Amino acid sequence: MGKWLGKIIGGAIGLSLGGPLGMIGGIAFGNLFDSASQITTTTNSFDSVQQEGEAIFFIATFSMLARMAMADGRLLKEEIETVNNFIDHDLKLDPQSKVVAQKIFNTSLSQKIGFEEFANQFYQKFANEKEMLLLMVDILVRVASSDKTISEKERYFINYAATLFRISDNELNRIITKYLGSTLDLDKAYLALSLDKSSSIDEIKKSYRKLSRDFHPDMIASKGLPEEFTLFATEKFQEIQAAYELIKKERNF
Repeated sequence: MGKWLGKIIGGAIGLSLGGPLGMIGGIAFGNLFDSASQITTTTNSFDSVQQEGEAIFFIATFSMLARMAMADGRLLKEEIETVNNFIDHDLKLDPQSKVVAQKIFNTSLSQKIGFEEFANQFYQKFANEKEMLLLMVDILVRVASSDKTISEKERYFINYAATLFRISDNELNRIITKYLGSTLDLDKAYLALSLDKSSSIDEIKKSYRKLSRDFHPDMIASKGLPEEFTLFATEKFQEIQAAYELIKKERNF
């Protein structure tokens, strides 16, 4: 369980974070505390800027997913299963973190706060951390495309986040193609390095070095990625390594 999860008593998280994410966190944690969950609370503030970032990332993820799930005005059983599958299989959250994630998701569903408000507060925190912004969009696309398609309303929210986060159309299309596009391993390898088959060997090496540094799990964690998302970040890092090895073999360098 992330260290920050044990640091907040009831609604104190709302006072610490402020804004719509603080409101959702305050309600969610307050209800968890009132219901005598297994979460141990010890203090009422964050110990560091990193812990605050971890809290914002965690709460924003499940708040934004909740609003995207309600894109058509109703929550379908399949959409709940999709989010639970993301929690269980993609993130592999421990039982305590899973309780928190589901509570945040459900709390967001019950409040009249828009996706845009959550995205705006997230951007305010991570505006200078491009990797964190890309990871969030990757999560949104991953969950939205789990049924092998992205609905028009889901695409609206994804486009809103990408535009707000200053993510280019090419970068967004690469993420979408990774989940919905070609099944050819080599095509996906180039996409993973934000390249295409026309890229030179020097460009390939340069992109690989930058992405390996930027998306190293330790580097991402230091910027505020919750430890519950470490597996997700590690898979991204491993994807970059595997893509580079495949391209090296194909281009013979």
